[in-house]
Amino acid sequence: MSYRAGLVLDFGGVLTTPLLPAVLNFEKREGLAEGACITALYLDEEGTRRTHDLERGAITQDRWNEAAAARLGIAPGNLMGRIFADLRPEPLMINAAAAARRAGIKVGILSNSVGLAPWNLYDGYDLDALYDAVLISERLGMRKPDPEFFQAALKLLELPAEQCVFVDDTAGYLPAAADLGFATVHAKAPQQTIPQLEDLLGISLTEEA
Repeated sequence: MSYRAGLVLDFGGVLTTPLLPAVLNFEKREGLAEGACITALYLDEEGTRRTHDLERGAITQDRWNEAAAARLGIAPGNLMGRIFADLRPEPLMINAAAAARRAGIKVGILSNSVGLAPWNLYDGYDLDALYDAVLISERLGMRKPDPEFFQAALKLLELPAEQCVFVDDTAGYLPAAADLGFATVHAKAPQQTIPQLEDLLGISLTEEA
């Protein structure tokens, strides 16, 4: 078997704790019905379009906050930060990524942004120091599953897709990567994801730093 030499990771829900529980907790705090946020912002056609515009940097986070708050009937101040207030680092995956780099694997981050201001999802993670390539959608004006976004990651890593693994908690983004030649892993829980990566990379990812 030919092992892969590159690892491209989604950020939210892979290097952090899962997104959905954070959103559900937000709904409880705001007195919203369960599922109201997901329905209004990610399943509604207009809300989905607005979120995609945010991810590509076509609108600001403040503008998204105002429109989304009006749709939900709640206060707009720091809405994105409030929605994801319960997100925390996922140490098992962060440590696995670090182990991969120590073993000589090139590791990149490929993330659909939720805006970088006034609330920054990536604060405190020191991405530029810890990974070989960091691609945030709004900085490039493209988003997953745009093939060009994946290709930009490959260019920075200086590897072909056939030598890389792509990991995302959103299953819908995996086919675009697979079409380019990536091996893909649907991240559901670190305890499942890490063994799959070890098989694809041919290394242990659970050794201590």
